[in-house]
Amino acid sequence: MISQELNDRITRVEGGTGAGAVLRLYWQPAALSEELMSGRPVVPVRLMGEDLVLFRDNSGALGLIGRHCPHRGADLCYGRREDDGLRCPFHGWHFDRTGQCVDTPGEPEGSRMHEQIRTVSYPVVERNGIVWAYMGPGDPPAFPALDCFAAPESHVFAFKGLWECNWLQALEVGIDPAHASFLHRFLQDEDPAEGYGKQFRDKAGQTDIPMTKLLRDYPRPEIRVEEAPHGLRLTALRHMEDGRTHVRVTNQVFPQAICIPMSNEMTITQWHVPVDDRNCYWYSMFTSFGAPVNKALMREQRLKEHRLPDYAPLKNRRNNYGYDPEEQARETYTGMGLDINVHDQWAVESMGAIQDRTQEHLGKTDVGIIRYRRMLREAIDRAEAGETGDLPLRRPGTETVAGPVSIDAIGPSDAWESLCVEADAARRAACDWASA
Repeated sequence: MISQELNDRITRVEGGTGAGAVLRLYWQPAALSEELMSGRPVVPVRLMGEDLVLFRDNSGALGLIGRHCPHRGADLCYGRREDDGLRCPFHGWHFDRTGQCVDTPGEPEGSRMHEQIRTVSYPVVERNGIVWAYMGPGDPPAFPALDCFAAPESHVFAFKGLWECNWLQALEVGIDPAHASFLHRFLQDEDPAEGYGKQFRDKAGQTDIPMTKLLRDYPRPEIRVEEAPHGLRLTALRHMEDGRTHVRVTNQVFPQAICIPMSNEMTITQWHVPVDDRNCYWYSMFTSFGAPVNKALMREQRLKEHRLPDYAPLKNRRNNYGYDPEEQARETYTGMGLDINVHDQWAVESMGAIQDRTQEHLGKTDVGIIRYRRMLREAIDRAEAGETGDLPLRRPGTETVAGPVSIDAIGPSDAWESLCVEADAARRAACDWASA
C-alpha cells in the first residue's frame, strides 16, 4: 500500500504534476502515421491533458499546435490548409507550424497585431509508422537505437488502442510476468501455426510446447529484475519437471514503454501514453526479425477489434468485455475471448480510472512493479531538482542504446543465463537488418 499523496504523484500528468514533468522530458507518440493519410491530413490530438491539432501542411511538413484559436477559441481541427499552415474559418486568422499567427485579415490595413499572437506548438517527427511529439523544456533527447527504430519500415507495423484508465496501471500490467499464467490462460490450445500476428500463439522457445500450455502448466515463475541502459530488464524463469527451464526476457523502457517477445521472430514495443489522467492510448510497434511484416493482415486483424477514428476497442465495459460464463468454464480463464488485449484492458480498467493503490497488497512476483515505481519516484525528484541529464534514455550516448533483448527460450536449467543471449544472437545473425 502507498499513500494517496504518493499515488497522485506517480499517476497524474495534468497541471504540472511530478509524473507529467517526467513524461514531458521524452518523445511521446501523438498519432499513427496512417491517421494522416487521408485527403485532408488534419486530426485532433489530446495528449497529456492538452487539446492539440496535428496536421501535414501543403508542403508535407508536420505541425502540432493548440487546437483552439487564440482569437475566440474556435476549433482549428476545421481550419483551412493554406500557405503551409492552418487558417481559422471563424475570422481567417492564420497560424504556421510553429504556432505563430502570420495573418489577421479582418483587422485594419497595416495591423501588426498578429506578431504578438502565438498558440502552443511542439516539435514532431515520424518514426516507423508513428508521429512523435516532444512537449518538454529545452532540446528533445535523441531517439535510442532500439530495434523498433533501427528496423526498416517494411519490418515494423504500428497500431494503437484506447483504454479508459490511467497510463500507469496500463504500463504496470506489462511489467508483471506472473499474470500471463492466469489472465491469459487458455484451457484449450490452438495450432500455433494459425497465430500470425497474435501473442502467445507460438511454440515456446522453438519447441513443440505451445506457449499457452507452458504458461498454464507453470504458473509460479521466478522473477529477476535488473537495471539496464533502457530502464529495467525482467527475467521470468519457469523451471520445468524435465530439468529444463523456460526463460522469458521482457523489458521496461523508461519512462512508459515495454518491450516483450510476441513470437520467435517478432517483438512488441508498446508505449502507454496519457490522453489525460483518466485515459490513455497504447501504441505498439511490432518488429520482425524475419520476413517483412504483413501489415495488411495485422491491420485487418486489429480493425476487427477496434473502431475508427478513435481506435477504441469494440469490447469494453459497456458490453462487459464480451464476457461469456460458458466460455470461462471451458475455454479461457476470463471468458472474454482469445484476444489478450481485451484481457489486459479488463484488468486495468476494472481497477477504476485511477487505481487506488492505498488498498493494494503487492507480493513477491510484483518485484518489477516495485522497482519501476522506485525508478519513477527518483526521476520525479530529479526532474523537480532540474537534474534531468542523468535520467534513463536522456544520458549521453542514448542514441547508441540498442535492443533490448526480448525473447523466449528453453534449455538446461543449469545454463539458463546463456539461453536468451544465444537465441537472440542467432535470431539477429539470420536477420538482414539486425546483422547489418
